Amino acid sequence: MLLLITLQRHTWTEQSLTDLRDLVLSLNEDQNIYALVLTGGGDKFFSAGADLNVFADGDKNVATNMSNIFGQAFETLANFRGVSIAAINGYAMGGGLEVALACDIRIAEEHAVMALPEASVGLLPCAGGTQNLALLVGEGWTKRMILCGERVDAQHALQIGLIEEVISKAEGKAAAIALAAKVAKQSPVAVAACKSLIQKNRAMPIAQALPQERQAFVDLFDSFDQKEGVQAFLDKRKPVWKNK
Repeated sequence: MLLLITLQRHTWTEQSLTDLRDLVLSLNEDQNIYALVLTGGGDKFFSAGADLNVFADGDKNVATNMSNIFGQAFETLANFRGVSIAAINGYAMGGGLEVALACDIRIAEEHAVMALPEASVGLLPCAGGTQNLALLVGEGWTKRMILCGERVDAQHALQIGLIEEVISKAEGKAAAIALAAKVAKQSPVAVAACKSLIQKNRAMPIAQALPQERQAFVDLFDSFDQKEGVQAFLDKRKPVWKNK
């Protein structure tokens, strides 16, 4: 089953970040959920990031609390058991881009604009932006976007590897849902194992990850889905996944 999350508020608050974290944690326990699609309400903003009014008085305790909950929310999203897809349907600025960076796949409508402008107000991306952006686009473009404050449109984002596809205006949600439908054809057990392995390159050298890849392959033989998938192929029928 697919869950669609529409970001109705254009700015993140402590409560909305807490809600996102808790939602993803609960979905990890729901064996029926195989994919998430995140998109923005309306057609102008995907998400505009944090409300700067929160930081206006310079309170470091507030800064600590907000940076912690930003990290918890987006790291929990990044570690979601299934597949997360960001359908960027407008401006994705600051924390609004960081939530998309925490997703597995990003598609953007042709009018979308993406940026991490925090340094222009004396701040920095604290919800994975400096790390996750570099993983996707390399150090050079990460420095241009963060240190020089450059914005990129959808076509440019596609060229540098920030997103995987550009979609016509108002078609992003439908395209993301169609992409998520492809996930439904895969074994949920295998998808979760593959995602975990792919993301190991963020934390360890390939020489350490390769033995874990081989062991994960063997571990799948303890699952119902492995047996069902092979037998369905041999029987020339569609598999019936049970996510176990």
